[in-house]
Amino acid sequence: MTFIKDLPQQVKQYLIITGNYWAFTLTDGALRMLVVLYFHQLGYSPLSIAMLFVFYEVFGVITNLIGGWLGARLGLNKTMNIGLGMQILALAMLAVPADMLAIWYVMVAQALSGIAKDLNKMSAKSSIKLLLPKDAEGALYKWVAILTGSKNALKGVGFFLGGVLLTWLQFQGAIIAMAGMLFVVWLFSLFALKQDLGKAKSKPKFSEIFSKSAAINYLSAARMFLFGARDVWFVIALPVYLAATFAWDRWWVGAFMATWVIGYGMVQSFAPSFTGKKQGKVPTGEAALKWASYLAIIPALIALALHFDFQVKIAIIAGLLIFGAIFAINSSLHSYLIVSYADGDGVSLDVGFYYMANAMGRLIGTVLSGWIFQLYGLGACLWVSSAFIVLAAILSIRLPKA
Repeated sequence: MTFIKDLPQQVKQYLIITGNYWAFTLTDGALRMLVVLYFHQLGYSPLSIAMLFVFYEVFGVITNLIGGWLGARLGLNKTMNIGLGMQILALAMLAVPADMLAIWYVMVAQALSGIAKDLNKMSAKSSIKLLLPKDAEGALYKWVAILTGSKNALKGVGFFLGGVLLTWLQFQGAIIAMAGMLFVVWLFSLFALKQDLGKAKSKPKFSEIFSKSAAINYLSAARMFLFGARDVWFVIALPVYLAATFAWDRWWVGAFMATWVIGYGMVQSFAPSFTGKKQGKVPTGEAALKWASYLAIIPALIALALHFDFQVKIAIIAGLLIFGAIFAINSSLHSYLIVSYADGDGVSLDVGFYYMANAMGRLIGTVLSGWIFQLYGLGACLWVSSAFIVLAAILSIRLPKA
């Protein structure tokens, strides 16, 4: 306790922000897996399950646009705490008897959860730039990578937790347990975060939510296709395929997805080591182009294995692991570049715009994941994934080379 008390104020704030982000991410990952597995168990089609997440992603797009503006006007501590409170409300909505869980009702709860998630993420990512010196690009890359990687590792733990809680406590009990845990974190956060963190010196106009930076616009477009490429086969198609084709139990599906996301998060945390930081370099747009080009090959190879029925189980499992590692480096590069490109005063405006594109990619990927898988199967989802990554690579050509 004495050690924590003696830490600099910036470090204390970073630890609180990270703890908030971790707690939120744990419930977010568990909730996603709970919804997918529970409604698949009830007999819903892949497209119907995908539709449950449409409002989650749609409101994520809107939230990132407006949330960045709110963060600059109100302060990032307030937007982060609003996000935590809204997630508790979303969980409370789902803690009702099963016969009340109509599709429209779950979609509304997911909309609240989507708003909450992106308020929380935008606040956490924006805060890092404000807690570091302006010229510390190497440190900025390291801490962005650690925050992003740890978040995704915990999201993987959340996937596993969702499968386990569904088995142990059933859907309603799992939701109540998560809401109680997050409520304790929210109460602590209300009193612990600084009141003025991230508040812009001049109040930005609402018209400033759209970025005027060409670099941020190209990076945002690349991010949209990158995350669309992941979610078009990962969100709905893959867990339903594993449960239906391989006859895996929901516990196994949750554990496998969790392992993938945990590994993905760990690679993200170490991404600076793969992209030149040991040689004293920080990545540029050229690095984003190079790593996207590597990634585009992987889903195409898995799709070919499915088409020719060649070692399908090994191809999917090994291919997913390789895809996750290279995708993690791509994602970490993007996360660093946006924080680096963003303007220091009102940083949440630029970060919010960028994560709006991220949410748009997830929305496109989620809907296509259910629709394409239902009509054409997992192979088609993988071909679309590869095409999206190629588009992300083409857009990366226009990113600054220095």
